[in-house]
Amino acid sequence: MYERYWQEMGDKTTVMIPGWKFISYFSDVRSLCWFLEPEFANAIIRLHKLVGNAVTEGRHIVVGTGSTQLFQAVLYAISPPDASEPISVVSAAPFYSSYPLITDFLKSGLYKWAGDARKFKKDKPYIELVTSPNNPDGVTREAVVNQNQGILIHDLAYYWPQYTPISSPADHDIMLFTVSKSTGHAGTRLGWALVRDQEIAKKMTEFIIAAPLACRKNHRFAQQRFYKLWLIATNTGATSRKVKLSLNIAITLWQRGGSSLEMQLRRTTSLHCPTFPGEHATLVSVLLHHNLLSLGSSVKAE
Repeated sequence: MYERYWQEMGDKTTVMIPGWKFISYFSDVRSLCWFLEPEFANAIIRLHKLVGNAVTEGRHIVVGTGSTQLFQAVLYAISPPDASEPISVVSAAPFYSSYPLITDFLKSGLYKWAGDARKFKKDKPYIELVTSPNNPDGVTREAVVNQNQGILIHDLAYYWPQYTPISSPADHDIMLFTVSKSTGHAGTRLGWALVRDQEIAKKMTEFIIAAPLACRKNHRFAQQRFYKLWLIATNTGATSRKVKLSLNIAITLWQRGGSSLEMQLRRTTSLHCPTFPGEHATLVSVLLHHNLLSLGSSVKAE
């Protein structure tokens, strides 16, 4: 789906970077995250404003190697540094299978994976990872522990209109995003966090600075690339083409494989296909209202 769209863009997505561009370590000395390219930061704000999926006002932007590194950076930033034991990290099952590995990979004494959030009963500080829409089942999620001592991380990698209706902008203290799900460029390994608290954003930046310098320099090339891609993508006409293309491809795939999948599910009792209720999709409604998107008879806006 993504490859076809970007191929259609052709040379419009070609990026030329002057040889002097990345001589300095710094992208913006005034920025808390000083290796964040200003153009990329502005593109992030513009993209979220167009899509309507996240509040950017009053937030600090931290860039990293996909949401994986940002997740580790957040854990470092919000874990109590002087606690007698590691803080528990939980997420409601079913959760992304790599979360336990990512959490415990560094063998940090600050935090540790503690499993299913629904089974967490300790009256102690904890970190809950809320993934919405959820991976692997696509269900819209909210926090489930809901204790006073909890700190929430919202992984919103899939909160984009090609995956789920965007009914309102997410407004959380810590929100993680990645280009692999927003534009399909998984191999670029580039993500960003929207963080309300300045001290948390500072500590996240400290963690990423401790990573190999080459990663940060490569990020700056990638940021320049996506600045231009998103200038194209956030053009209203281009957005309508992408939404239409995405929807039409999704419809074709489901029509082609839906009946076969349904037959397979009927033959087993261990699997089931969830039913998702219809929701209001803000972006599609706006495009339809301005006659910038024609979905045809096979699709309707809820």
